[in-house]
Amino acid sequence: MLISNGGSSGFERGALKFGPRKAWEMAAIARLSGGAMTGTAFYIDPNERPASDGGNELAGLDLRWDDPAGGYAGMTYVNVLESGSPYIQAAPGGIGAPTVLPGAREGTNAINLYARTNPFDGALANWMFSADYAYEWNDEIDLRAWGGRVQAGYTFAGLPWSPMLTYTYQTFSGDDPDTPELERFDPLYYDGSPSTWATGSKSSMVSINSNVQAHGLALRLQPTKQDTVTLRYSHIRANELRSPIQFGQATRVDTTGGTANVVSGVTDAHLADDVFLEYSRIINRNTFLTAGVSVSLPGDGIETTVAGDVPNWTGGFVNVVFNF
Repeated sequence: MLISNGGSSGFERGALKFGPRKAWEMAAIARLSGGAMTGTAFYIDPNERPASDGGNELAGLDLRWDDPAGGYAGMTYVNVLESGSPYIQAAPGGIGAPTVLPGAREGTNAINLYARTNPFDGALANWMFSADYAYEWNDEIDLRAWGGRVQAGYTFAGLPWSPMLTYTYQTFSGDDPDTPELERFDPLYYDGSPSTWATGSKSSMVSINSNVQAHGLALRLQPTKQDTVTLRYSHIRANELRSPIQFGQATRVDTTGGTANVVSGVTDAHLADDVFLEYSRIINRNTFLTAGVSVSLPGDGIETTVAGDVPNWTGGFVNVVFNF
């Protein structure tokens, strides 16, 4: 949820959609296991883009229990040792441009609790449940933020192609413009692929997991052991109105009610509805093919940020991966 993707893609590096860079620039990991328990201590330095390198260094501990039947539960603690990365705070009352807090990430702490069930027998056979929750704090800047996700999935094992239907709800706090504290969640280094922590498909390209929530449905079919087809739908909303969704890019003059005010974020919570159809093929043990098409339908929150009509955002891709 917080510590996964150590490499930045996009912009001067290209490949934003595929996100091929995952490795950290520097990492030190110590692990101790005994029975079903594993403890991990880590120090990580992300491989950030040169144009936006925040000098981030983090350390933490993870304690995880793995059930031989397949389930697990654990807790991760993370501390940001050094950082020049800024945080963004909503203007008081949501009126005015957001405030940039330079270097505010340094000193941020986070605790992440996570769990996933074993495969069930009896009345709950073929069901899967998982949950994640994270809490962040930084006393230097009065940060108190939270985020989390719950999932429930059911596999129709008796039907052809073994359909699996999964419902996901995930939410990440935004900064409340009516309080002096900072509540904007910092997603740190999450994996933003559609099968993990992306909020939507196309929408995840322009927002991060902060001040956003989503209801998601995914239907996965497996015609063969090598072929997988997945249809995903996401209904995406903002948690806080007049508060930055990403980094404040939508700051603008709003004339709602006949008065001109500078605002950021949105004045209606509905951001978008995303649909994504994905096909994956295992060609051989070293080669994988993935293709997909997607569309994002703007909600009232997006449509009211600009004058005129907002078009649907469509896209497609084909990706071949060779492992060697």
